[in-house]
Amino acid sequence: MADTPVELAAALLSTAPEVMLLAHVQPDADSLGSALALGIALHRRGVRVRVSFATPDGMPDTLRSLDVLGLVVAAEEVPAAPALLVACDAAEPSRLGTLADRLDTAGTVIMIDHHASNPGFGDVRVLDPTAEATVVLVRDILLAMDVPLDPDVARCLYAGLVTDTRGFRTAGEAAHLMAADLIAAGVDPEPLVRPIMDTHPHSWFAALGRALDRCALEPDAAGGLGLVHTTVPATDVTRFRVEELDSVVDIVRTAAEAEVAAVLKQVGERRWSGQLRSKGRIDVAATAVRLGGGGHRGAAGFTRDGTAEDVLTVLRDALRAGAGGVVTVPPAG
Repeated sequence: MADTPVELAAALLSTAPEVMLLAHVQPDADSLGSALALGIALHRRGVRVRVSFATPDGMPDTLRSLDVLGLVVAAEEVPAAPALLVACDAAEPSRLGTLADRLDTAGTVIMIDHHASNPGFGDVRVLDPTAEATVVLVRDILLAMDVPLDPDVARCLYAGLVTDTRGFRTAGEAAHLMAADLIAAGVDPEPLVRPIMDTHPHSWFAALGRALDRCALEPDAAGGLGLVHTTVPATDVTRFRVEELDSVVDIVRTAAEAEVAAVLKQVGERRWSGQLRSKGRIDVAATAVRLGGGGHRGAAGFTRDGTAEDVLTVLRDALRAGAGGVVTVPPAG
């Protein structure tokens, strides 16, 4: 009898004739890499497998090479009531977007995630906030299923691991050992990682320059630890890929004078998607939860309505609360 969530998930996946795997909206390498690693392994065992996500409409260009078997299908092809549904790297049900309703109609739901803010959902919950990436938990499930690593599965796992650990800068010993195993299984890191983390169109440089020009430093914010922030307007959000937009915060976070970095991306006339990064002294996941979002201690996100200054005001208040103050943050809207 299976005792742990990993063992129970492995038992269910080992006997299922059909599996539907979901990544979160705007899937990153950890989410889609997790789904595809499981999908490839299951497909090669004779299981009917489909992988999908709510948005965008097509496969992200930088991750297209991971789908070697063509398992990714459009959201419209996701069954209304899948027998076995696996949610990969979704910190909460809403991260599945328009496909979140399948959590209620599926026969069985396996949730695999590593976000500290995850409230817990699904019938089987493989949830470990200490794991550096969701692919770490997927690797545990594959080991419990006695699935040997092959190059295709290993590439999916490596893509999620290298991106969620910022090029292994936040990886512990176990993650480095896992990376070594993946390389031994056939991963060639440089050509795999380059299109995901180190390739942008030349036209992006001007937009990035404008975002950095708008960057502002507030040394007294976050309990005196400092906040650096900027915005990306809708004109640039709609023009460029997620990979470009997400790269802004990785530059802004390097400001020496600020513990916390924030990038607000305009995703609607009065709607902003916020990315938060911390150097470790402030739990930005807790900050994001106060704003209706979630994430990890060092990397989190949220969505709020209002002007950019409205969102910055509630963000400052939430950071003050996280730094020891007592602040009531108004609800979004």
